[in-house]
Amino acid sequence: MPNASSGLTLQQLRYFIEVAAEGSISGAADVLYVAQPTMSAAMKDLEARVGRPLLVRSARGVTLTDDGAEFLGYARQVVEQVELLEQRYLGRPPSRRLLGVSTQHYSFAVDAFVRMVNATEAAEYEFSLRETRTWDIIEDVRTLRSEVGVLFRNDFNRRVIDKLLRDSGMAFHPLFAATPHIFIARNNPLSAHARVTLADLVDLPRLTFDQGTNNSFYFAEEILSTLSSKQEIRVADRATIFNLMIGVGGYTISTGIISDELDPEIVAIPLEVDERIEIGWIGHAAIPLTDLAQRYLDEVRAVVAGFGVEVLG
Repeated sequence: MPNASSGLTLQQLRYFIEVAAEGSISGAADVLYVAQPTMSAAMKDLEARVGRPLLVRSARGVTLTDDGAEFLGYARQVVEQVELLEQRYLGRPPSRRLLGVSTQHYSFAVDAFVRMVNATEAAEYEFSLRETRTWDIIEDVRTLRSEVGVLFRNDFNRRVIDKLLRDSGMAFHPLFAATPHIFIARNNPLSAHARVTLADLVDLPRLTFDQGTNNSFYFAEEILSTLSSKQEIRVADRATIFNLMIGVGGYTISTGIISDELDPEIVAIPLEVDERIEIGWIGHAAIPLTDLAQRYLDEVRAVVAGFGVEVLG
């Protein structure tokens, strides 16, 4: 009977990675053209070999246990390294590349993603980029829907964000610290100012990203979210917020890093407040990053450095 001393096989690791990605044993079996009973037996054998449960099975599919999440990280590393060896020494083509990223609504995160996709040498890949709410970013990474999450932290939300991450076995890793700017349309009269104050913004509509049912101030994507505003508009996506900057003369507060190529009609003006915005990535503390995730973060650092912002890590 299999036990913890029995060896693991690459096939088992590949099966397990696909089960985790699909959230379903039957779904993974379909993707890999394996009979469902064979896949199910392989997962039970794998758990027997490692001596601990890796999956929680239910009528809706499977989720990973804490041990399963940690195991997945190492399994990805092993399979990725074997594939690199096969490419170099056996002449095999690059395998299908997988990466999921969830982020708050930042153009630099999209710019880095574009660079990463354009640089990939894989003939086949399956990437996902989700611009979404703060709570959903944390949930995406916690449940391994995404390998990396990108969000901001400051003195106001730090304690709440850090506790939530810690309780979920995750950690925040700083990327850079930005001085607050407002984003406005080029046709806004304030675009001619070298700097603006909160007083300059009193009569402008404030644009914020809706956080859904988790609409706590601590999960807001904008600093100074507790300040009252005479005119406020909540939106769900970045394209809409930029259109409203142009259409109604609204503003939002963010990092000041914006791509002229992706968002040519929007400008960033420094905001005179005693605040800093710390941008970082989140991931499972016990799971090492894949090479592809690391490459994405390197692209984020390169994009940010191109704006003259000091990269922290």
